[in-house]
Amino acid sequence: MKKRGLVLFISIGVLSLFVSCTSGRKGTPVSSDISIDSLKAAEATIQSWVDEGKIAGFSTLVIKNGQEVQRANIGYANIENQKPLESDAIFRIFSMTKPVTAVALMTLFDEGKFQLDDKVSKYIPEFEEIKVYTPTEDGFTLEPQQNEMTIRNLLTHTSGISYGWDYDSYVDSVYRARNVGGWDGTIGEKMKLLGDIPLNFQPGTEWKYGLSIDVAGYLVEVFSGEPMDEYFRKTIFEPLKMKDAGFYVPENKHDRLCDVYNVDENGVLKLETGGLAEGFKHPVTLFSGGGGMVASIDDYARFCQMLLNGGELDDVRILSEDAVNLIMTNQLPETATYDEGKTGFGLSGTVNPESGEYSWAGMASTNFWINPETDLIIISCTQLLPSNFTYGNEFKKMVENALIQ
Repeated sequence: MKKRGLVLFISIGVLSLFVSCTSGRKGTPVSSDISIDSLKAAEATIQSWVDEGKIAGFSTLVIKNGQEVQRANIGYANIENQKPLESDAIFRIFSMTKPVTAVALMTLFDEGKFQLDDKVSKYIPEFEEIKVYTPTEDGFTLEPQQNEMTIRNLLTHTSGISYGWDYDSYVDSVYRARNVGGWDGTIGEKMKLLGDIPLNFQPGTEWKYGLSIDVAGYLVEVFSGEPMDEYFRKTIFEPLKMKDAGFYVPENKHDRLCDVYNVDENGVLKLETGGLAEGFKHPVTLFSGGGGMVASIDDYARFCQMLLNGGELDDVRILSEDAVNLIMTNQLPETATYDEGKTGFGLSGTVNPESGEYSWAGMASTNFWINPETDLIIISCTQLLPSNFTYGNEFKKMVENALIQ
């Protein structure tokens, strides 16, 4: 399936080219310490992925030293209608919601509402009596928590809470039986369900991906006294001018929502028409801090730039520098490791121990990286299931190879 996509090259050119104001950086010339020819070669590689039918479309944005140095929208938002991918496309960012939730919670940390090592049960009473699943030779026992789950455990995925994806896990089988991962009801109702299911391990002893950040999102409601979506809107989205960020896409913006594609058994792209495709088009009652957001690439760029700037953007401060430092540095307890100890984990995202690069990704194959050492932000967005981060990682590698030392 070879279909030539529309390629939009913006912000790549001579040093006199000026930055688009859509990312909040006005009148600054393109950086001279990155190879434009290498960036164009990276875009040609992306075009080949589209031409070969590996992806429908791919949006990229690179910001160096606060300057937009690369932007491309290659391929289609919808293949069937030959609808080109545009700069204002809205993406389901799924787990890239997690860092946003961490920021929202840490604004309340800045207000003195809690400490990271506070017990979760102090604020969610249902969690006080949660037992820990412990295998034995004859089966298993349910034991008390030795060190009760903390807010830091939630934000580092060391809480013992999972997603229910492990088909060899007894605890995850209970998650599935009780539909804990469902999107109906409210986040408060989900807390009651989680409070009645054992933990996978003693808090702080292991790293396991799961609904921990959804619990953190509920704490935003507890501490602020407001619905989570409203708190995100007034505390993050509006101050940062994230115009399209939210927990659903209003009807007047449906034409900008990029379609989701799946890969069938033959490796052929197929338009996704199920709940994952349609669910973000309508208002929701359950605001998932772990995976419920939509945003444009410019929205997320402004969020990333705020973090890279130490908590502020365009003279608007969202977080203290101390709070940003906690988010973007390793917060794992000594008893738990991520990626076999090769990578650290901050609050809701990975941390490279050498460069301090903070990053995470979303289920539909979206990615972001913030590197304070090189003053570099890289964002790549497509809508591909199941998750395939090969394309984003390859683009990142090409961008890093374009840096002029």
